Amino acid sequence: MNQKQKQLLYEKLLIEKKNIETQSNKNEHFGLEQSMNESIGELSGYDNHPADIGSEMFEREKDIALQDANEHHQIEIEEALMKMEQGKYGICEVCHQPISDERLEAIPWARTCVDHVEQRGRDHHTRPIEEEVLSEIDWQNSGGEDAWERVEEYGTSNPPDFFRNGTNYQRLTVEADEHEDYESFEDRL
Repeated sequence: MNQKQKQLLYEKLLIEKKNIETQSNKNEHFGLEQSMNESIGELSGYDNHPADIGSEMFEREKDIALQDANEHHQIEIEEALMKMEQGKYGICEVCHQPISDERLEAIPWARTCVDHVEQRGRDHHTRPIEEEVLSEIDWQNSGGEDAWERVEEYGTSNPPDFFRNGTNYQRLTVEADEHEDYESFEDRL
C-alpha cells in the first residue's frame, strides 16, 4: 500500500469518526441522557404495571444497544488511526500478515485479514455478564411447585388482603408454618 492510499484511508477514517460523533450528538445520545421516566413523561415508574411500559422499555434497550454499537465502532476507528500513526496499520492481528488493500478500502478499520474474520469474532464474542453466575436448572427434577416456592418469598403484586386469608406479609407463603420453631406453637395454645 502506497502513501497516497494510506492518506485516503486516514481521511476516510476521520470522516467516519466525525459522522459517528455527529450522529450521536444529533440523536442526543439516543435519549439516554434522560431517565426513562423523563423520556416517556412519567413522574414515577413504580405505579405502572411492567406491561404498561413494555414498548418504551424495548425502545430504551434498543437505544442502549445502538449506542454501544456506535461506541464500539468509534473505538475501532480510533485504534485504526492510532495504528496508522505507529506504522502498524493494515496488519492482521491473528496471523500478522498484511491485510489486502481491497479489504481496507471497504472496511478501513479492519483488524484482521479475510481468512481470520470468523476466528476473531469467536474470540471476542461477548455474552451478558449475568451468564457467569447463572446455574443451569435441572428442569426434569424440578417441579412447578418447587419453582414457585423458591420465588414466592419475594412477594407478588397482591397485598395480604387479596392473597388467601393472609393478614401480614410474613404469612403469605405456601408453607409459612414449615420453618417455625417449636416455641412459636406453644404461644398459640
